[in-house]
This record gives sequence, structure tokens and C-alpha cells, in this order.
Amino acid sequence: MEKSFEASLVEQCAPTLAGMKPANLFLYQSEDRESVYSDIARWDRELAPYAMSVCVVKECECESSYLVYVYRKAGLARVLSERMTCSFLRTLGYDTSRGCDALLRQLSGRLCLEREFPHEIGIFLGYPLFDVISFMEHKGRNYAFCGYWKAYFNPAGARKRSGQYRKCTYIYKRMFENGTPISRLIVAA
Repeated sequence: MEKSFEASLVEQCAPTLAGMKPANLFLYQSEDRESVYSDIARWDRELAPYAMSVCVVKECECESSYLVYVYRKAGLARVLSERMTCSFLRTLGYDTSRGCDALLRQLSGRLCLEREFPHEIGIFLGYPLFDVISFMEHKGRNYAFCGYWKAYFNPAGARKRSGQYRKCTYIYKRMFENGTPISRLIVAA
């Protein structure tokens, strides 16, 4: 049975809804393309008063799947404007001079057109820059801790943060299943 868009949004994006992360990403599958884009437009409008946005960063028609990105605009802008982050993204060919939306379009293009998965997506999800760089350098191996992301530095901090994300997701999922509307789950920025 196909999970509703709303249930997927809560289950996969609870830390972002709670203001703990700048962004989350989830794969949503549906045969009804029109309905998916209608849901995304609706939730983009619903989340806009909270300075949040929803968009598809990759669509795979052959599998009826959509990579959905949910983000807090100010939080993502803060991450993407950090000097070291900009410098790193420029080494990968990103034009960092045009802001958040342009960087998201560039990431989406890389997701859709490149054969290799763009692991810099971790930056767009709020993971520590040095962990993202180390993941890319070590090809996902030799990490110190694996939770929501593979941590190479500060495994204790990553373990703690991953536990907080898991607890948040558990609580939000239960609240949603018990009838709490998504609008009541969103923590203001």
C-alpha cells in the first residue's frame, strides 16, 4: 500500500519540521504524477508561513519516484553561505554567487544528469562539512560512527544528534498517527 505524502513528510522530515535540521530528503513513490506535484505545491504553500519550502530535486518517471527536498530557507542559507562551505562547493563546480535557490537548482541538475551520486548533498542536509568531505575522500569507508550520516569527526556528537533525530521522528510519527495535524508539529524558526 502506498504511504500518503503527509505520512512520508512527517516520518522522513520530522527533524526539519522541529527546527533541528535545515533540511531533509525523502524518496516518494506514486503512479499519480499529477497528484504528487499537487501535494508538493500544497505543502509548499502550507509550509511557506514557517519559512519552509518543499520541492522535487529529482524525478524518475520510469520508477514513478520523486526525490523530495524539504528545507528551512534561513537554515539552509546559513549553511550554504559559510565561507568554507562555499569554497568547497566551488571546487565541485557550483556557482556560489547566486544564492540558495540557484545552488539547489545546481544540485538538482547534478542529481539528474551525473552518473555519480553527488555526495555533497550532505551539506544541503546540514551535515558537518568535514564529515561530508571525508565521506567523499574515503568513499564512505573508515568512519567513526554511522547514524543519520557517517561521521569522521566528533562521533560522540554525531551519536547524540542522531539519537535526537530518532527520538524526534518517533514522537512526531506517533503524534501524526494520533491525529495531530502537521501544522501543529512545525516549530517556528
